[in-house]
Amino acid sequence: MAISLQKGQRISLKKESGSSLQSMCIGVNWGAIIKKGFFGGQKVEAVDLDASVGIFDENSQLIDTVSFRQLKSRCGGIVHSGDDLTGDVDGDDGLDNEVIKIDLNKLNPKATQLAFVLNSFRGHDFKDIPFARIRIYEGTPERVDQEFARFDIANDASFSGAVSMIMGKLYKHNGEWKFNSIGQATRDTKLEQTLASFSREYA
Repeated sequence: MAISLQKGQRISLKKESGSSLQSMCIGVNWGAIIKKGFFGGQKVEAVDLDASVGIFDENSQLIDTVSFRQLKSRCGGIVHSGDDLTGDVDGDDGLDNEVIKIDLNKLNPKATQLAFVLNSFRGHDFKDIPFARIRIYEGTPERVDQEFARFDIANDASFSGAVSMIMGKLYKHNGEWKFNSIGQATRDTKLEQTLASFSREYA
């Protein structure tokens, strides 16, 4: 049974067996915007959200970034599934639009925090996007074996007017990786700015 996370909630990545997740997927899902068209019809407006991850060291310094521009970290421990330019156009299909696969055993040894951020490439306001969520699961970008936790990041009044969001972070504490669901919109417009905001406020 997946954990439904609240904003600011921290969880351990322990499985029911007691072992810790070492390989996981961070999946992000969202929908296209449906607008009323002429003569009572509907118009679908594609939404290009970009899920990215910044890799930070213990001094909160950015050491690598994985995004649609760089699909694999230099250490090989993080792989991005690729850019989704539209979102779900026929309602929520239950699948993730972009997936970031993480192998903690392959991460740069200097990595202590992974920041997951979401940017609206075409400038769509988050309040206008019908649904969005981030989830952690075992499996592959094409197959979900077991969903571990999910965090809904839609329908929050604080997102109004924003095109950038810090979704959450994986962080190392006493040798164990944990997840913190942040869900904080920022006033940034570019990925680099959003990661700088993370470094200042959450790293």
